Amino acid sequence: MDTTVENKTALKGAEFLVKESAPEDVFTPEDFSEEQLMIKDMADQFISKEITPIVDRIDKLEEGLMPSLLEKAGEQGLLGASFPEEYGGLGKDFVTATIINEGLGAGHSFSVAMAAHTGIGSLPILYFGTKEQKDKYIPKLATGEMKGAYALTEPDSGSDALGAKTTAKLTEDGKFYILNGQKSWITNSGFADVFTVFAKIDGDKFTAFIVDKGTPGFTLGAEEHKMGIKGSSTRQIYFQDAKVPAENVLGEIGKGHLIAFNILNIGRLKLCAAALGAAKKCINTSVQYANTRIQFKQPIANFGAIKHKLAEMAIRTWTSEAALFRTAQLIDDKEKELFAAGKPFNEALLGAAEEYAVECAILKVNGSEVLDYVVDEGVQIHGGNGFSDEYIISKAYRDSRINRIFEGTNEINRLLTLDMTLKRAMKGKIDLMNPAMNVLKELMDIPDFGSDDETPFAKEKKLLANFKKAILMTAGAAAQKLMAKLENEQEILMDIADMAIETFVAESALLRLIKLTDSKGEDAAALQADMVRTYLYDAADKINKSGKDAINAFAEGDEQRMMLLGLKRFTKAEPFNTKEARRRIADKLISDNKYPW
Repeated sequence: MDTTVENKTALKGAEFLVKESAPEDVFTPEDFSEEQLMIKDMADQFISKEITPIVDRIDKLEEGLMPSLLEKAGEQGLLGASFPEEYGGLGKDFVTATIINEGLGAGHSFSVAMAAHTGIGSLPILYFGTKEQKDKYIPKLATGEMKGAYALTEPDSGSDALGAKTTAKLTEDGKFYILNGQKSWITNSGFADVFTVFAKIDGDKFTAFIVDKGTPGFTLGAEEHKMGIKGSSTRQIYFQDAKVPAENVLGEIGKGHLIAFNILNIGRLKLCAAALGAAKKCINTSVQYANTRIQFKQPIANFGAIKHKLAEMAIRTWTSEAALFRTAQLIDDKEKELFAAGKPFNEALLGAAEEYAVECAILKVNGSEVLDYVVDEGVQIHGGNGFSDEYIISKAYRDSRINRIFEGTNEINRLLTLDMTLKRAMKGKIDLMNPAMNVLKELMDIPDFGSDDETPFAKEKKLLANFKKAILMTAGAAAQKLMAKLENEQEILMDIADMAIETFVAESALLRLIKLTDSKGEDAAALQADMVRTYLYDAADKINKSGKDAINAFAEGDEQRMMLLGLKRFTKAEPFNTKEARRRIADKLISDNKYPW
């Protein structure tokens, strides 16, 4: 494992709200190494050659097909890329693993099976297993010889994971745990060889177990009939006095929540990566259809309404990509820092992912909702044909919907975004109080109506700084006014989370643009500037709306009027012709007949 950490100033988790990042300190897709570009191409080629031609066969759950595809991916090193070399992996860094997840994200049901196997199906054992457990399972999971699954959800406990009712009781001789209970929505369950299962010992000690396929008392239900991702195996699993060897306890007894929640941080980022890969493919499909579909004696790509859709699909995808790889590198750098400080590799990565848990939650929401937008507009561009199963865009539309539920619903992740940020502040990890107080003082001052700053992107930087002030003002006042009651005001929490999500994505995109402009020149980055300026212009209105809804829910009288005036000041964007910007972006997509960035 490469432990080199470049000399740069990295923000702590959630610190983007109160501090600026320098463009040169931020990693962007333009920084991919030659090796990373080759690996990305290998993943793209795997999807186009091995998956896309047989998606219909995959959706029919053809016996043995999905396992064989996972094995093929394993032979190419795509499954074990981020696993340590000592366990048969390639030992690649976190950014490279994220690149693979993006590349394989365009594979519909295969992407789901692959992500479940390499993520939640394998990582609990890799990060929390004993040496004996890792030696037994990880080399085979890395190659695809064994397939993994993860059994946390139950019929009555989804978002409330700790409400699980599956029980585990130690036998009198201390050699086995007897499991009883039921798990639902278990991806890969139809063919998995090894399951990470969560159960409560003595009714309260939430604990993880490694359960092998074929364990006596362990049975599978029938395949679920799902709206989308039909080719992924999803079944309920049952434990009726299932005998699991005591040495198969994973991690510490009573500490299963550490496994469940820490693995989810990584899973959320990887879901965003997969959604990004799927979004790019759907844009390609939509552009190519728009270029060939003739109406009124010309391709529909010529029409402004279609250009608006294509451009917006590209804008949301490009900006989401900026946020994704910015965060992936932050995690990678923190992992190397912790590793260099003597932490074992598993604690280093988990610690790094926990540090940026807020950003991972943001990415999960943003990535899944960007893909939902892209596939929805893709169907619309296809018109009536988009509603036909003969066109792959209809499959993409159905397959996308699960992403807003996977890895914690988007509502849960919105709530977590603010909850984890406030907890980091209360623990002294970031200073939110002083910046929030400064913003409230600023509201009393005479507004700065203009600036003589003519440096590149000065107006965009100021607008972004004002977005952060809007968040600090709203969140600070809500916390001060509602105090402990705030946690029950989910609507307010989600409004403020939406403000934070828009701001993090906008800042990531602006930093990517500035870095690109500095290296390639203004002309080379002109279309990317159109994308970022359009995103910022629209984000101002979205942040204003979310802020108003939040403020109106807890403030009244003079306080309300003052804050609404402040919000208006902080979300005031310069006039910008987004129509022409979108047309320029769309014309590039149309001329290239694909997503070109």
